[in-house]
Amino acid sequence: YDPQNYNSKYTVSQSGTGVSFVSVMKNVYLWMTLALAITGLTAMAVATQPEIVYTIFTNKLLFWGLIGAELGIVWFVSSRVMSLSVTTSGILFAIYALLNGVFFSSIFLVFEIGSIAQTFFITAGVFGAMGAVGLFIKRDLSMIGRIFYMALIGLIIATVVNWFFKNDTLMSICNYAGVVIFTALTAYDTQKIKNMLVEVGDADSETGLRISLLGSLTLYLDFINLFLYLLRIFGAVVNSPRVRSIYGSEGSTFGTLRVFFYPSLLLFFIASCIFLPVSTDLP
Repeated sequence: YDPQNYNSKYTVSQSGTGVSFVSVMKNVYLWMTLALAITGLTAMAVATQPEIVYTIFTNKLLFWGLIGAELGIVWFVSSRVMSLSVTTSGILFAIYALLNGVFFSSIFLVFEIGSIAQTFFITAGVFGAMGAVGLFIKRDLSMIGRIFYMALIGLIIATVVNWFFKNDTLMSICNYAGVVIFTALTAYDTQKIKNMLVEVGDADSETGLRISLLGSLTLYLDFINLFLYLLRIFGAVVNSPRVRSIYGSEGSTFGTLRVFFYPSLLLFFIASCIFLPVSTDLP
């Protein structure tokens, strides 16, 4: 891939590569949107049954079993996407989005619905802006991607440490660092997907469709991670007896995030780290 020749390849004509590229990008965002819808609707449905949420987060066998299933799906799809059929990969992606929705059900018990909606629209705006940067900027963002991927590793370590030490200052630093990291990774991943699709050329080929699905999973992870961090900054915590009873404490903000929110956050962290190195090596 030659970044300086991208614009000529992308805008040479209204047929062939240009149209194919636009067509495949539509599939990327369509599949990502469908996955987000599955996650959101599942989360809302499960949240109406607090006992189910309580069972998931207090039954260690069930909790870690679900986490293992999610991480297994991410690893399997990302490492075998070029050999699996598009249908099989799509079904696994849908199952993954569904399982994520089960974990995300805790959000509707922890945060007020208004702040969740507000954060979602903020996330969509930031994601859209950085997606446009990744699509249209001429500069190669590969170095930026590598730098922020290493920053992501450091952020995971800091988050795990803070899970035990419960330092509010470190938590705030991690929140803002997470927003910066996943904002940058959104632009990098979008450009990476664009480059891969331009190299393939034929949007209707099996390879093009597989890369589209791979790209939708990548951007899905970026969106969710960005949303989680922004929610930790802007989200208003619900002060309910049910939440306090589950925590077994005063129901503090940090307790809320630690019991319900941190597992989900770390889950997406680990999924991102498993997925990104594999997807970077794809053609």
